[in-house]
Amino acid sequence: MTGPIALEIERKLTDAFTPSRLAVINDSASHAGHSGHDGSGESHFTVEIESAAFAGVSRLQRQRMVNAALGDLPGQRVHALAIKARAPGE
Repeated sequence: MTGPIALEIERKLTDAFTPSRLAVINDSASHAGHSGHDGSGESHFTVEIESAAFAGVSRLQRQRMVNAALGDLPGQRVHALAIKARAPGE
């Protein structure tokens, strides 16, 4: 079952980038007992996103674009976020 934070991540990224592929993977269970694991079950995520918006954009800038689209989620309600952002065909 997808939790409310995962759904919010999905919605924000869909609105910002109209991705051709988007996967929001909850990695929280593998971090139980580690720093930042808050017991909510939604503290660590991997985002895999493919969008034309990333064409010709550096890896660092893609990370910044995704973080900007997510607003206060990273660092506030999400402890760790791994981002794999690609343009179509990469």
